Amino acid sequence: MNKIEYENISAFHPGYYISDLIKDLEMTQEEFAKRLNITPKNLSDLINGKASISENIAKNLSLMLGTSVDMWLELQKKYDQKVIEIKALQAQRDEETDLAQIDYSYFEKLGVVNPTKDKTHQVSSLFKYFAISSFSVFKKPDFLVQFRQTQCVDEKIILNSNAWVQTVINIGKQIETQPYSEKKLKDYLPQIREMTLQNPSEFLPQLSRIFSECGVAFVLIPSLKNSGVYGATKWINKDKVILGITNRGKNADIFWFSLLHELGHVFQRKVTKTLVDFEAGNLNEDYEKEADQFAKDLLIPPKEYELCIAGTTFSEQKVRDFANSINIHPGIIVGRLQKEGLLPYTHLNKLKQKYIIAN
Repeated sequence: MNKIEYENISAFHPGYYISDLIKDLEMTQEEFAKRLNITPKNLSDLINGKASISENIAKNLSLMLGTSVDMWLELQKKYDQKVIEIKALQAQRDEETDLAQIDYSYFEKLGVVNPTKDKTHQVSSLFKYFAISSFSVFKKPDFLVQFRQTQCVDEKIILNSNAWVQTVINIGKQIETQPYSEKKLKDYLPQIREMTLQNPSEFLPQLSRIFSECGVAFVLIPSLKNSGVYGATKWINKDKVILGITNRGKNADIFWFSLLHELGHVFQRKVTKTLVDFEAGNLNEDYEKEADQFAKDLLIPPKEYELCIAGTTFSEQKVRDFANSINIHPGIIVGRLQKEGLLPYTHLNKLKQKYIIAN
């Protein structure tokens, strides 16, 4: 193809002009090739834009047609530049197509990119923030979030889940922490559990301080549309781990279970793996089941829970009494009973506490 057009850009290969010259000279391509001292195949490739003009062909054309060598080389140079321009614009349009699948305003609200309506600026801003060269990087199912080949996952989910996890990592890297101490973190578990009785405005500053003191960078940000992710754990080095969860639309029971599930991942110390948890659940792996069990047992001690579910009915008073006996919010008991099918999701919801957590 000796002519390429894309949007308002046109690129004419030197072969485009040579084709017109052959017609004006009333020659066949074979005759023109002989006079130019090249093979018919070389000429055909040149006319069809499959080959570039070499210095030797430019010299022969100048001698044959009385033109300058530079004219032909300049035509080739301009064509090459236009092709680069077209490819760049095509790539930009492809990136804008992927951009349409991402909620740019989410990152504006987080304050990590500048507000803009310009799509080109939005693409470049996100590329810089994520340190990527293309959104195609985030569309790979094995980049940050590990999807199995057997999983049928929408490309939009892969893109946004990687974007959310990268955001957690970026924010977590900015949080200063002391060197990781498993012993210190485990010593704080009873105190962390007691925070279930407090409001977010009370416990969040304490929680962040405790985590930081133990080498855990705690990141609490909103969920990103179409990501389906609620938590992630990522070791930066042997002395620092990032623990991130979403902060919107969570009842106390979901918040604390999500947080402690990720904390369970921290104790697993899988330093080479980014562990990501989805709202839909992904308990096929042993380490996910282990983290789940850690969260359950820390919130409600197994022996006490067995005594609680020994009865056949769960009244409001019974749940309150049990919660008081183990010093935990009653909504957490309700959430556990509902999750395990021991209580309908329509029952005792007034005992649950809704968390509204600002960014």
